[in-house]
Amino acid sequence: MPHAHFLSTGTPMSDELNTGSHDLPISDALAAFMKDGWQDTSRPGLAPLPLAAYTAKRRAALVQRFPGERLVIPSGTLKARSNDDDYRFRTHSAFAYLTGAQEPDDVLVIAPSGTATLFMRPRSPRSAEGTAGQEFYRDRRYGEFWVGARPTLAEAEALHQIECAPIGRLPEALTGTSRVLRGVDASVDAQVAPHDGDGELTSFLSEMRLVKDEWEIAELQHAVDATGRGFEDVVRALPQALAHRRGERYVEGVFGLRARLEGNAVGYDTIAASGAHACVLHWTRNDGRLDREQLLLLDAGVETDDLYTADITRTLPLSGRFSPIQRQVYELVYEAQSAAMAVLRPGARFRDFHQAAMRVIAGGLREWGVLDSVDGDLYRRYTLCSSGHMLGLDVHDCAKARASVYLDGVLEAGQVLTVEPGLYLQPDDLTLPPEFRGIGVRIEDDLVITEDGARLMSSGLPRHPDEIETWMGRLLD
Repeated sequence: MPHAHFLSTGTPMSDELNTGSHDLPISDALAAFMKDGWQDTSRPGLAPLPLAAYTAKRRAALVQRFPGERLVIPSGTLKARSNDDDYRFRTHSAFAYLTGAQEPDDVLVIAPSGTATLFMRPRSPRSAEGTAGQEFYRDRRYGEFWVGARPTLAEAEALHQIECAPIGRLPEALTGTSRVLRGVDASVDAQVAPHDGDGELTSFLSEMRLVKDEWEIAELQHAVDATGRGFEDVVRALPQALAHRRGERYVEGVFGLRARLEGNAVGYDTIAASGAHACVLHWTRNDGRLDREQLLLLDAGVETDDLYTADITRTLPLSGRFSPIQRQVYELVYEAQSAAMAVLRPGARFRDFHQAAMRVIAGGLREWGVLDSVDGDLYRRYTLCSSGHMLGLDVHDCAKARASVYLDGVLEAGQVLTVEPGLYLQPDDLTLPPEFRGIGVRIEDDLVITEDGARLMSSGLPRHPDEIETWMGRLLD
């Protein structure tokens, strides 16, 4: 017969039971003891978050676009990482944009009348009967003792300036035809029949973020400034990173500390690519050793507590000084980036800055003897990706927008984007002279379009190779 395990109460626990949790069962006596004797922890009189005034305007713009319709935007759900441990939750960007809230399993519903309600999982009352009153200490995924307290309905209403209701009442609000932001919460998708206009809602939720308001631009500037401090941290730590067998990972960790201290986290996985790893566009293994004779391509961004991210790249000589061939490659990318920045202004087509950068790159490759002509697109062998993208709540922001208003559209004041040309000279590319092989260079900066041009938000970090060397020398002294 199976072994039986006994608790101190003498109650047998069979091996047949689910062993998913290693905790002991809760006795009736303990359940009764946990029910009473708790101080009231509600927070009356909370002031609205500064963001709330802006989210109200954004919801109004959404209602104006879809008058008389029911719109459903979920926050997203938790995802298991390793058994009873979840990945750190990051709410869907559209939901954050419209509410400012960041709890999992919430759902924003805008009724045909235009009234917005945030359906949320309220803080569980500790004195309630049954399982509802036990969640705070028994539920590993949602319990307050396990993951911290959620806001009460009243607290959420005060903070976000939006009517809030228990998530259990959501089905009542989903009667009738609705447009849903799909693929975010499977349980919500299952409750509402697909609508021919669901895709249109998804696109507009991206498109309405193309032009940033003043609050968003300030958030992005904070992200950029914090990212600059993270790059300085990395340079100061290079002697230690060079001595470590996983120097790339040392660099990643140093930057990650800054991101967690000044914001929510990194806005995307940090690329800390040394030597030929810099020729891998999205190198995130970061497990290589650093070599003083090589370059380090660092592509990283701090994400603020309100989820806006910077996206900056610098390519640094690990010795503190560029070799002649490294400088030659770097200067071509620098010239391409400068040419791209020069065309940024309202009314310019979005693709203009990339094309300006590529004309410089192609011309440089021809001068080096790598290409016979600047005609065609053969230059893309050495610089495969585009030279920038919109930036905001997502590192590649507004990605669901229609091409006609984004990729094929024109720039407007208030848009924030990256400019990031690069050269990726693969170590096994026999079309290149041997001295070029294995060098990867990208320079990336964040800019906001103004009424008469563009402002370089990341001007606090040097770009020119001479400035890079002087900056590194000062930080390494």
